[in-house]
Amino acid sequence: MDMHTLYLTVPLAPLAGCLLAGFFGKQIGRAGAHTVTILGVAVAFVASLLIFQDVQAGHLFNGTIYNWMESGGLKLQVGFLIDPLTTVMMLVVTFVSLMVHIYTIGYMAEDPGYQRFFAYISLFTFSMLMLVMANNFVQLFFGWEAVGLVSYLLIGFWYTRPTAIHANLKAFLVNRVGDFGFLLGIGLIAANCGSLDYATVFAQAPQLAEKSIELFAGSPWMLLSVTCICLFIGAMGKSAQFPLHVWLPDSMEGPTPISALIHAATMVTAGIFMVSRMSPLFELSETALSVVMVIGAITALFMGFLGVVQNDIKRVVAYSTLSQLGYMTVALGASAYSVGIFHLMTHAFFKALLFLGAGSVIIGCHHNQDIRYMGGLRKHMPITWITSLIGSLALIGFPFLSGFYSKDSIIEAVALSHTPGAGFAYFSVIVGVFVTAFYSFRMYFLVFHGQERYDQVPKHGHGHDEHHHGAKPHESPAVVWLPLVLLAIPSWVIGYLTIKPMLFGEYFGSSIFIAPAHHALEHMKEEFHTSAAMALHGFTQLPFILAMAGVALSWFFYLKRPDLPVAIARAFKPIYTLLENKYYMDKFNEWFFAGGARLLGRGLWKGGDQALIDGVVVNGSAKMVGWISSVVRLLQGGQIYRYAFSMIIGVFVLLTLWINRV
Repeated sequence: MDMHTLYLTVPLAPLAGCLLAGFFGKQIGRAGAHTVTILGVAVAFVASLLIFQDVQAGHLFNGTIYNWMESGGLKLQVGFLIDPLTTVMMLVVTFVSLMVHIYTIGYMAEDPGYQRFFAYISLFTFSMLMLVMANNFVQLFFGWEAVGLVSYLLIGFWYTRPTAIHANLKAFLVNRVGDFGFLLGIGLIAANCGSLDYATVFAQAPQLAEKSIELFAGSPWMLLSVTCICLFIGAMGKSAQFPLHVWLPDSMEGPTPISALIHAATMVTAGIFMVSRMSPLFELSETALSVVMVIGAITALFMGFLGVVQNDIKRVVAYSTLSQLGYMTVALGASAYSVGIFHLMTHAFFKALLFLGAGSVIIGCHHNQDIRYMGGLRKHMPITWITSLIGSLALIGFPFLSGFYSKDSIIEAVALSHTPGAGFAYFSVIVGVFVTAFYSFRMYFLVFHGQERYDQVPKHGHGHDEHHHGAKPHESPAVVWLPLVLLAIPSWVIGYLTIKPMLFGEYFGSSIFIAPAHHALEHMKEEFHTSAAMALHGFTQLPFILAMAGVALSWFFYLKRPDLPVAIARAFKPIYTLLENKYYMDKFNEWFFAGGARLLGRGLWKGGDQALIDGVVVNGSAKMVGWISSVVRLLQGGQIYRYAFSMIIGVFVLLTLWINRV
């Protein structure tokens, strides 16, 4: 099999599985649906491994597969760019997707939409692979929108629940805001480069850097800064950065496998991947890098605070995802793209593990999701317990686990960065370490340790299985815990094994460009010796001390003195209320944007439609015709004296005009 066929196999195998499960789901049945989709994703994973080995041997590929259309010299094509950055993403997407597919057999076993669900997640895998393998902006945008569409379908999978429908509409609308910016960025590139091919655009980057654009008369802006910020607005929507983050916590309304696939490992990292891919453009704009860094820092810190007050097990993990995406974005702003991608990869494994672990707990607790009514699960669910502990330790950056290597590298890169905003970003990522450890282990202790609280579940409002009220939890079936174990292994070792080649070796080669002025990675390279030495050194560092302090505090609060958090919440009522209401962002959006749109609509309806169009144009013209005809009627009454009168008036007017001319 030649390599071109192999490249095509990667996205097309999941697409074939999706079409079979989607259109012939009834005929092939449940077993048929999961077999074809899992086979499709497994084939894509194996093909990705072979492509990875080929790229390691030095065989890169950048070429067009299909010419879609040509418009005024602008070529719109489907093409693949296969380089080290692509292969990392392909392996992460296909592996996590494969684990989620297997897990879904157990998780969705009783769901009537079983075949539909498998069709959707396979379609998602296809969309994501098209996005990461693209070699031009057209295909990137196709994949970008396709993952947005599938996420809409998946978040609202249980379409009879009003909350799910509200959540998927919210995700769709917020992403449209980001995508509008993204489209403007692509438009600016097409207008100024005459091409949408990555290689052609990147080659023209230095010329673009010299151009300026006047958005407002008299104030020129650097064209590249405007373009990069527009592209980054797209990333803010997709990767849920402040203030376009509001859709992600609500999207937990979708089934748990989706939370793992979309909101942990793949879709939300599309923005991070895109900015890394655009490094030749971003590196030439200090302004854009500064914006990226500050937005990332705000997200990393303030979304972490919200995780502290959540009681729904999936929402705690959702806020930790937001916070970690902030970390990745900060790394991009510090020009440490490889560190951002490295954290993307390690985070994909341990966050998918945490989400699937949360799903396993939800199954074990008979669809109760409230961590206040769990406790002591360690005895009942040993496999879920140990894998969740590994995931939690990786998340807080415990030395030797994968999260430690990537998180510490981000903190180090920000400390060495000179980009404006680096001071604030460093403060955010350091404080974020403590906050992350606190809320992660708050969840861990409340779920797996302490006294059992299942019999306290309220009869209403938790889950939909009221007949299981207070029932004993149980370990999930093998099809659910096997993916947990397979994800726990990379969560433990992948950082240790890959940090040297990915960060300090030549792994990424020319696929990521860093300007000579940004030398954070160079300094880190001088200090790095081995993975083991870095981990041992990590035990003495500030992040480790802060993480352990967060763990200790949550242990003290939630296992020793559970009355204290309640007392603190009461003492700091305004802060607690602010966090409980998610900084009132949703209320502000509802009041300002939704309310503003309604106000504008009402104004256009009352003023434009009723007053202007109906009142003046339609009814006004009718009234005018009526008035003219009433005047004419006076003259056309059928009586001789009226005709004589009008003749005299006519003569009088003509004479007046004639005399004036003479």
